[in-house]
Amino acid sequence: MIVLNRSRNTVFRPFRGIAARCLLAAVPLAIAPAAHAGYNLTFVTDPTGTGLINLLGINDSGTIAGFDDATTNQGFTLTLPHSFTTVNFPGAASTQVTGINAAGDLSGFYVDTVTPTPNTHGFTDIGGTFTTVDNPVSTVFNQLLGINNSDETVGYYAPTAAGSPGDIAYSQKGGVFTDINALLPSNFNSQAVGINSASTPWIVGFYQPDPGLATSFGFLDEGGTITTIDPFGSTFTQALGVNNLGEIVGFYVDGSGVQHGYIDNGGVFTSFDPPDSASTTINGLNDKGDIVGFYTNPKTDTVDGFVGTPVPEPSTWAMLLAGFAGLGFLGYRKTLRGTAAA
Repeated sequence: MIVLNRSRNTVFRPFRGIAARCLLAAVPLAIAPAAHAGYNLTFVTDPTGTGLINLLGINDSGTIAGFDDATTNQGFTLTLPHSFTTVNFPGAASTQVTGINAAGDLSGFYVDTVTPTPNTHGFTDIGGTFTTVDNPVSTVFNQLLGINNSDETVGYYAPTAAGSPGDIAYSQKGGVFTDINALLPSNFNSQAVGINSASTPWIVGFYQPDPGLATSFGFLDEGGTITTIDPFGSTFTQALGVNNLGEIVGFYVDGSGVQHGYIDNGGVFTSFDPPDSASTTINGLNDKGDIVGFYTNPKTDTVDGFVGTPVPEPSTWAMLLAGFAGLGFLGYRKTLRGTAAA
């Protein structure tokens, strides 16, 4: 095991979690991942009226995966501004959709109707076909939390139907499970949450080292090399999503106990919060740099979703304009040559 440190600083919290409203219009741009001056935000509220919605993944087509309803979780996919499609595992008591890939294949987990103690199972929805995905070490508690373009998934299992403690992070492809927890520093809980589509996929997640310490560290697994993710000297960190450009997102808790989202670009961290947020989580991002997550809205006492579309730095705008000007000049010269030839 090789352990590195991606930052100078560190979250473990269970995922919490048809109206959508745009505060600012987003401009479609193809920009470098480091050239973000900020984000245009679109906010999404719970269509069931129970005040809880989580946006957990987004693909390059802009289709979002998540769940809503604080009473009985129901999964969905969403195309902005307000096109919801319910996605529930057949016969399940509740469902959360946690990840989506370029083809629209989904990962997630569901709670069954076994009595007296229901079990939690991972699942995939590939081309409309639902399949339960449980690590054979424990079939009573599994969660799949991410999926890449090769339909490789990541998640974790726990030894009892109650879940934590004892979470063990893993990846899975074609029914073959790989133990990620064995690569991590000693811990009592670990979860693998995000996976990209590189030839050797990057996997991100988090682990809790000691039950006596209320702390958590994010991790990046690059083909067996583990890097700790711990931004801003935080007291608690989770890494939750990674794209093919190597950008990582998640959340951290500062010294005052306030939770913020973050974007990690090659070890350079940017803190992120929607306006007036009391607590922010960034769960996923795509290769365009669009981010999705959820936050606690103190004005309405609800958990609302958000989509952030990156705005380029002024220097990026200048380069784009210079490029357009250059193309225009080339076109002008071509026109002059054509006129001279006539």
